[in-house]
Amino acid sequence: MIEKTKLPSKRPSRRTVSRRTLLGGLGAAAGVAAVGLPAIKTRAAEPLKVGVYGGYFQESFDKFIFPDFTAATGIEVESVAEPTGEAWLVQLEQAARAGRAPADVNMMAQTPMLKGQSTELWVPLDPAKLPHMENLLEQFVHTYPDGRIDGIGAVAWYITLVSNTDVFAEAPTSWADMWAEDKRDTLGLLALATNSFLLEITAETHFGGQDILGSEEGILEVLGKLAELKPNVKLWYRDEGQFQQALQTGEIPMGQYYHDVAGLAAAEGFPVRSTFPKEGGVNDSGSWAVTRASTMIEEAHVFIDYMCQPEIQASLSRNVGTAPTVRRDLLDLTEEEFSAVASDIPPIVPNYQMYAERGDWLEQQWIETITS
Repeated sequence: MIEKTKLPSKRPSRRTVSRRTLLGGLGAAAGVAAVGLPAIKTRAAEPLKVGVYGGYFQESFDKFIFPDFTAATGIEVESVAEPTGEAWLVQLEQAARAGRAPADVNMMAQTPMLKGQSTELWVPLDPAKLPHMENLLEQFVHTYPDGRIDGIGAVAWYITLVSNTDVFAEAPTSWADMWAEDKRDTLGLLALATNSFLLEITAETHFGGQDILGSEEGILEVLGKLAELKPNVKLWYRDEGQFQQALQTGEIPMGQYYHDVAGLAAAEGFPVRSTFPKEGGVNDSGSWAVTRASTMIEEAHVFIDYMCQPEIQASLSRNVGTAPTVRRDLLDLTEEEFSAVASDIPPIVPNYQMYAERGDWLEQQWIETITS
């Protein structure tokens, strides 16, 4: 369940699609040739089931991604519409206990990935069967505590510091600008700890890194610093369409937002800029994972390896707006194409372990300290 949100854009299909619920209104990665992938003879009447988010996202994969994969490998694919949040994790757990796999390969957010480890839900992946895995950036190889690989980066995206150029002629340079006195009552910030990653932003900006988030005492100290932002926050938002409209008009002239969608708004002529602060944008992602109940392990490896190809990732960036999970030097993206979805500034990577281990406590502290 990869969660992103709802926003207008220059692509008509994106106007009714929720980024948080299905990774954004998507174009499609079409016509990409597979490199070095083996052809596997499919089993009769047994396609590989791949879990993706429903609606336009699923339609795009059905039309453009899966047919190309089948043509390259001979493996038929059946797409399965996943629910969002942790609901899909619960369904996979229940099905696995019954020896069933609603989908063989699943697109999972990072916190459900960690929670699924407790029951060994994910099949350890064999790196020898994933030759293109070497293309990935380190943060997109997900492992069990003992080092076994249980997930491979599927797609990624950035949250950045956005601002209205009519209100703020100069671009901000640091997340610290949000705490400035002249930003009083100007900010729009995501409402949840688990989607805003403001704890990580605050730790990186004011505490020299995320080590302080390793204890409850440290988290409370970071929450105290984050609470100093409250006079500057005009809107804690869940409806990103509401924030985007306010950003474009200048009603709420600064905040955090999805980089690629802010870029689309700017391309449409709105006075909006997206800035990667010196501390980095927040780089969130989803992983491909295989449930232990799957009987299609070999085919699942071929699919995951296919998606690790630089050609596929470049096409996803051009057509879907996701950041590539592979190293930039392997991509044929132009500077403009790369900048539209990513940055060379080292990113802030969310502290998923913190949310998995202290989720309930953290939610209560967040409500009491930040959004109450």
